[in-house]
Parts: sequence; C-alpha cells; structure tokens
Amino acid sequence: MRFVDCVTIHTTAGHGGAGAVAYRREKFVARGGPSGGNGGAGGSVVVVADPNVGTLLDFRYKQRIAAENGSPGGTKLSDGRAGQDAIVKVPVGTIVRDAITGDLVADLSEPDARATAAGGGRGGLGNARFKTSVNQTPSYAQPGEAGEERTITLELKLLADVGIIGFPSVGKSTLISVISNARPKIAAYPFTTLVPNLGLVRWHDYRSFVVADIPGLVEGAHAGRGLGYQFLRHIERCRALVHVVEVTPGEEGRDPIDDFVAINRELALFSTSLAARPQIVALGKMDVPFVSEREPELRAWFEAQGHEFLSFSAATRAGVAELVDAMGRLAAESPAPDVAHFTVADADDRFLEQLDDEAGGVQVEYIFEEEDE
Repeated sequence: MRFVDCVTIHTTAGHGGAGAVAYRREKFVARGGPSGGNGGAGGSVVVVADPNVGTLLDFRYKQRIAAENGSPGGTKLSDGRAGQDAIVKVPVGTIVRDAITGDLVADLSEPDARATAAGGGRGGLGNARFKTSVNQTPSYAQPGEAGEERTITLELKLLADVGIIGFPSVGKSTLISVISNARPKIAAYPFTTLVPNLGLVRWHDYRSFVVADIPGLVEGAHAGRGLGYQFLRHIERCRALVHVVEVTPGEEGRDPIDDFVAINRELALFSTSLAARPQIVALGKMDVPFVSEREPELRAWFEAQGHEFLSFSAATRAGVAELVDAMGRLAAESPAPDVAHFTVADADDRFLEQLDDEAGGVQVEYIFEEEDE
C-alpha cells in the first residue's frame, strides 16, 4: 500500500432544512392555527482518528467531502430529519489545519479523537414557532442556514517516543528489527527504507515504548534532497532521538563525526524545536574490527560534546540491551513535544487554484502579513 502522509481536501457541511408554513384544518380542531415544523440541521464533516487506518491514501482520489443536507419541516408540527454527518477516518496522529490560514484545527493524537472540520447549518424554524398573541396565524418561516465550507490539510505525524535517525545504510532498520516487533525491509544498499517503520519495544517492569525508524537523511534533506523533509515531520512527535553513526572503510569513506554534524544541521534547518530534542549517539556494527578500533576515539569526542554515547552490534546483540535501557529511560524522562512548535505542511496549491476556478473564475489572493522585526 502506498504511504501518503499529507493531503488537502475541501469539506462542505450540509445546509439546514427550511421551516414549513402550514395550518391545521381538522374537523374537530377549532382554530387549528399554524402547524409548520422546523427544518432539520445539516450534517457536519467530522474527522475521526481510527486506529485501523494507517495512511491518507484514500484522500488523494477523494478530495471533496460533503455532509447531507437537513430535510425541510413538515405539516402537523413535524420537524425535518437532520442530515447525516460525513465521517472522515484518518490515522491516529493526524494533525488537521486550515489550508488557507495554516491555523491548527485539531491534533488527533488519541484513538477515536474527533474534530469538526465544517459545522452543519441550523434548520429554519417553522411558522408554528412564530405564533404570538397578536399574530396567531404567521405566514412565514425561516430558511435553513448554509453549512460551513472549509479547505483543510491533513498531515500525519507518526506517534513514536523515540526516533532513530542517521545517514542511509548505517543500520537503523536492522536495529529496530532487533529491539522491537517491527520487520522492515533490510538490504545492503542505500534508501532501503522508503517509509517510516514503527516498532513496539518491550522494556523492563512490563513497560514499553514506541520507536520509529526514519528513512535515511542526507545533507539538504530539509530542502527536499534525498527522501527529504517529507519524512522529517514524522519525528516531530518523538520525545528523544537515537542518532546511529557508522565507520565506513577506506580513506574516502564518510566520517561519523562529520555525519553527525551534518544530520544535526539538517534538523536545525528544518525545525529548531526538533534539533533541541535529547539525543543518544549509537555506534553500530561493533562486530567489525575497523569499527571497534575507532570506538574509544569516537566515545571521547561525543562525550566531550555532552552526548550519551553507546556502541552495539545488531549481529551479535552485544550492547543492545544497554542501548534499549538508555532509550527507555530517556523516553520516560523527556516531556512530550508541544504541537505549537510543529512545522506546517504546505497545502496543495493546484487544488486551491482549482477551487478558485470553480468559484466563478475569480482569482482569490491569499495574503499573509509578516510580523515586524
């Protein structure tokens, strides 16, 4: 299944039904009077976090969601039926924003959490509701109110306590397969991981935490190079990060210190809040001789920079238990990030232009004022 994590959709709530104008004319009812019922309320568009949904793929092909209109009022004081809500099921962890202003509508980070994207219109009152002592036969009723229309952006940010980051092919997927129930694709070439992987790690005292294996990052990722910023957003919910580094063979191989500095630069360029998350530096592939030879040197450098440094071998499981314990402690001690600091995904400009064209050919200019420095 294709992994889609950001879409723009247009939501239209149902219109309220009109109130009825009617009069009772029954044989044994003297002065029957007005009997027009109220119109039913229009249905709303409601976004619901469903644990059984894992991607936003469906909304790539269904970008317009409309709720049902309310029914008009009837005779004999019969009220119209309310329109049914349109339920939009999204993965847990989806953030709903107004596509035009970028304002946060809801953060659906809990299963079954729900938010109203567009509210249904109120039904109109029938003429029976306007009867007074001086006007006992009103001949008018209210029309139903129009439902709200709103273009929203749905953005999935995966729910994980710890994010595993690093350059391609440093062993992130192998690590998550060893410490959790995740079974990602593993191969000896770069960018094997094309979508984020989540895994549940069993910790001591019957506790557990969730880890996310993020596709490999390279310099320029914040600007879209490699797999780019489209996956950087998935570690924004993480309380802490595990930065996996490796020692590559040969004189022309990458240096783990340079890799560490480059990736952290990308994090800072993407989000200063993300760059400030606590990190554990983990040196993998310790079963390889030329890696273990450099371990003391690298440990001294990273610890001098104030980072917790651990080494492990996924092949032999050496050091894995210590790494899991450090990850669990850091996840338990670190606070959950504030949603107000999350990056805002760009809306689908082509879809917005199409909506403008459908509105009668009038081009709408969206102006965002910059704050004075």
